[in-house]
Order: sequence, then structure tokens, then C-alpha cells
Amino acid sequence: MEVNNSPRVAVIVGSDSDLPVVEGCIKLLKNLGVQVEAFICSAHRTPDKAVIIAKEAHNKGIEVIIAAAGKAAHLPGVLAANTILPVIGIPVKTSLMGGLDSLLSIVQMPSGVPVATVGIDGAENAALLAVQILSLKHPELKDRLKKFREEMALKVEEKNNALREKLETD
Repeated sequence: MEVNNSPRVAVIVGSDSDLPVVEGCIKLLKNLGVQVEAFICSAHRTPDKAVIIAKEAHNKGIEVIIAAAGKAAHLPGVLAANTILPVIGIPVKTSLMGGLDSLLSIVQMPSGVPVATVGIDGAENAALLAVQILSLKHPELKDRLKKFREEMALKVEEKNNALREKLETD
């Protein structure tokens, strides 16, 4: 039996309402050649499941965990408290405080239990940060990241050229 050695990331959301936030994250990870496992798991409604996922992640070949949560947003911290794997928190925009509540909840972790945190609804940045972390062990990802950045720069330059042409014709 062949063992698949490609990098793996777990993407975990606290509620199914958070799934649209992480869709771009999952797509980007897959496009960059990273295997993804996804879970819906609440830090408050299914805390035992959150602990099990975190504690078993390393043994299942997971190398980075991305966790999206809104409001109290305890999911990334609960996961980080139960694993030594890097955890990246995505604060989800909320109707009450526009996601500031989520951001502050995730970013204010106590000493000794870090959670890397991206901006509110910053799922694509979470994916890219995960790939940067993974690239330390999986060098093939460095080339994919470089290509991604080059393509991003080309798109900006194309938009710049279109703007300049428009200004010249107006």
C-alpha cells in the first residue's frame, strides 16, 4: 500500500454557518496541493469532540489546524490547548460587533497557548499561512507559493494597465 506523504491541514468551523467563510480557504489549499480534512465542531456544544480532534490530529497526519469561529470564538483556543500543532484562527464576522468580538477572543490567548490569527473572515490568508508553515517541511510548496505570488502580481499589473488605458481614452 502506498503512503500519501502530501501535507494535510484540518479546517474546522464552529458552526455550519461559518462554512461559506472557509470555502475559499479550502479551495486555495487544494489548489496548492494540500490535502484538507474539514469538521464542524463547536467549542461549547461539542467540547469533547473538539478535544478529541485536537489530540488525534497529529496521529492522523494533520500538520496544521485552521479554525474559524465567531462571537465568543473559543474554538481555536480550545484546539490549541489540546495539541502542539500550529493553530491558525479565523475570526468570523458577526452581526453584533462586525467580527471584532471574534478577533479579540482569538488573538488574546494566554501565554503558552498561542494561536496565529488572521483578519476577520481572512480565510485565504489562513490558507496561505498554513502553506508557508508546511513549506518548511514540504519544499515543493515553496515553488507553488512563489508561482501564486507571481500570478497575483500579474493580475495587479493587468488591472493597472487597464486603468491607464482607460484614463488615456477618457
